[in-house]
Amino acid sequence: MTTVTRNDEIIRTVGLLPPGELAAFLAVAEHGGFRAASRVLGQTASALSHAVAGLERRLKVKLFHRSTRNVSLTEPGRRLAERLMPALSEIGMAVEELHDQAASPSGLVRINCDANAAEQVLMPLLTRFVKLQPAMRFEIRSEGRLVDIAEGGFDCGIRAAELVPGEMVAIPIGPDQQHIVVASPAYLDNAPLLESPSDLSLHQCIQLRMAGGSIYRWEFQRRGEDVVVAPTGNLVVDQSRLLLAAALDDCGLAYVTRWMAEEALADGRLRQALAEWTPPYPGLCLYYPRHRHIGAGMRAFLDFLRANRSI
Repeated sequence: MTTVTRNDEIIRTVGLLPPGELAAFLAVAEHGGFRAASRVLGQTASALSHAVAGLERRLKVKLFHRSTRNVSLTEPGRRLAERLMPALSEIGMAVEELHDQAASPSGLVRINCDANAAEQVLMPLLTRFVKLQPAMRFEIRSEGRLVDIAEGGFDCGIRAAELVPGEMVAIPIGPDQQHIVVASPAYLDNAPLLESPSDLSLHQCIQLRMAGGSIYRWEFQRRGEDVVVAPTGNLVVDQSRLLLAAALDDCGLAYVTRWMAEEALADGRLRQALAEWTPPYPGLCLYYPRHRHIGAGMRAFLDFLRANRSI
């Protein structure tokens, strides 16, 4: 004997209600009248009125107050509309997702990210992806400040993992990051001894002013000990590339990513200091709003990023 579940009962009940009648009811409830709803659905007002009347007969309840001038929901009608509208939205999104999955990836994806993140991680991945999916288009906005991507009209953002808001979906991309202290050999050979972060007060530290106006602090860690230093010096810049340029010109110590300094380290123009105090840390994440509908193009890009995280 087959057991009838609660879901079976719901399916049977809903199956007795023609979708056209439900759609007519919700359209009239949403737009406040038969004429306004008829313009949205492309049906006559009399056809919608007939459909709503049919639904009222099936449910054995009056859903609207009708007069020659206006239409308003009854209390049962209001409760029904409040319950049905979210369900209808879910159905619509499910159908859209099926259509998207069947379609070839295309469309525009707008990404907000830090300029260094764009250069180091995003662009190498993006250039590979657009060769695989030439119908896709991307717009990259690189800026230092952290913005609300939904409010700014962006599909996703890229930032350090620790900066991603908790309500977002985050996908790690690229390798782990590492901030290091570097300086030119000429500076280090003539500067005071530098063995721990406490020695930084004796040095010229090239400072970075953030988009919000604050000076970027230098963070260190060794054997479970965390140290944060507010650097001091006679030079403040607002771009990471300028930190590197100043260090190469013997102006002092710079706190930059290893990726940015690796070429100058390899050819000897820079040397690393306090190496045991600057371990790697979790890298960058692409993030997007948890409840946003993801189209076929964006989904294809996310799948590509997951498969190529180590690039």
